[in-house]
Amino acid sequence: MVAAAWSVALGLVVLTTVTLAGWATAPHDTGIGDGLPGVFRFAVNFWLVAHHAGFDAEVGRVGLLPLGLTLLPAALLYRSGGWIIRAAESRYRQRIGVLQVALLLAAPYATFAVALALIARMPNLQPSPWQAFIAAFTLAVLAGGLGAARAISASRGRVRSGVGALLRLLPDRPRSVVTGVLGALAVLVAAGAILVGASLAVNHREAADLYTMLAPGRPGGALLLLVELLYLPNAVIWGVSFAVGPGFAVGAGTSVSPTGVFLGALPTFPPLAALPEPGPAPVVSLVALLAPFVAGIVGGALTVRSFPSTVYEAAPLWGFLSGALTGAVMTGLAALSGGPLGDGRMATMGPSAWRVGLLTALEVGLAAACAAWIVNWWMFRERRPRRRRRDPEPEYLYDDEPDDDEEPPPAPVPEPPKPRRPADDPFAFVESEPILRRRD
Repeated sequence: MVAAAWSVALGLVVLTTVTLAGWATAPHDTGIGDGLPGVFRFAVNFWLVAHHAGFDAEVGRVGLLPLGLTLLPAALLYRSGGWIIRAAESRYRQRIGVLQVALLLAAPYATFAVALALIARMPNLQPSPWQAFIAAFTLAVLAGGLGAARAISASRGRVRSGVGALLRLLPDRPRSVVTGVLGALAVLVAAGAILVGASLAVNHREAADLYTMLAPGRPGGALLLLVELLYLPNAVIWGVSFAVGPGFAVGAGTSVSPTGVFLGALPTFPPLAALPEPGPAPVVSLVALLAPFVAGIVGGALTVRSFPSTVYEAAPLWGFLSGALTGAVMTGLAALSGGPLGDGRMATMGPSAWRVGLLTALEVGLAAACAAWIVNWWMFRERRPRRRRRDPEPEYLYDDEPDDDEEPPPAPVPEPPKPRRPADDPFAFVESEPILRRRD
C-alpha cells in the first residue's frame, strides 16, 4: 500500500508540474481547466493517459495515446517492486516472491487508478474507470515484477537489469525461449527505428514547414517537442508493422504498406511528414522486409545457444515457439500503438493488431525454426570427439605423442609373479632321508 501510494503521488507531482507549465504558457481557452482545480483534474487525466487508459472527449473516443509517457509510471513501479523486496527482508526472497510482490503492488495501485478516474471527470474529458483499472493493474504487475526480480537477484549477486535478473530466476528452457523472443524483438525494434529515422531525415523540410505553420512559440515549441518524443515509440512500432508487411492506417480508407501508399488529409503534426508520397512504396523501404527474417534467425540462434536440445527434432520446435511468442508480443504492441482520434475519419489510426501478430509469428517463427535447427546441429557437431589417424611408421619424433585433448592410454597392469617350485631351483636344499643304524 505504501509503495503504490508513493508511485501514484510522485507520478502526479511530475505530471501536474508539466500541466501547470502548459497552462501558464498557453491561452486559457484551450480547455485545460478553469483555475487550479480544473488544472489538477486535467493533470489526473494526463496521469491516466500515461497508463494508456482511453477517454471520451467532445470529438469522440480518444485511444491513440503516447507510449513514451508510460515510461514514467513504469519506472516508479519498478523502484517500488524492489523496495518491497528489500523492506520485507527474507519474506519474499524466493522465485515465487516476484509474483507475490507484483500482485500485492498491483491491487492497491489499480484501486487508486479507478478512484482517480472517477474524481477527474470533466465536462469535456471523461476517462474510463474499467480501462484505468486494467491498464494500471497490468503495468504494475509487469514493472513491479521486474523490480522485484532485480532485487532478489541483487541479494544473491551483482546484476545490471531487471530483465537479466528475471532471466536468472527462470528455469533453463523458459529462459532460452525468452532470450530468443527478446533478441527477435530487439532486431524488429531496431529496424523500425531505422526506418522512421531515415524517413524523417529525408522529409525534414516538410516537417519544418509544418512546424512553421503551427507557430507554437518557444514555450509551446518545447511542449510540442516533448509530445513528439512521447509519440516516438508509437512511430517505431508503426515502422515495424510496415517491415512485417501489413503496414498501418492514418485514417479511414488509408494504408501505408509495402504494396502501396494511399493517404488522404492528414493532421498538422510534424512527425507525419515522414510518411511517403501516395503511390507505390519507395524501393529503398522494401529492404525493411528482410527485418522479420533476420529477427527470426537471431531469435532462433539465441534460443538454442542458451540451452541446446539433445533431440535434433525438438530444436526447430523451440525456435518456432520463440517466433510465435514474438508475434504475440507484437500483437499487444500494435494494439497499444494505435487507436481512434474521434468518431470521424480519424477513428482508424495505426496498424491492425491481429494481422501484424499473425505475420510476425509466421515470418519470424519459420526463420527461427530453421536457424535453431542449424545452430543446434552445428553445436553438437563441434562437441563430437575427433578420431586421430595414426601412421604405422612415424615420420617425425613427436608423431606418436598423444595430443593434449586426448587422454593417454592406461598403463598395462603387471601380472603377479608365479611361485617357483623347489625342483626348478638348482640351489634349493633337499633334506635327505635319515638312515638309522645300530651302533655296536
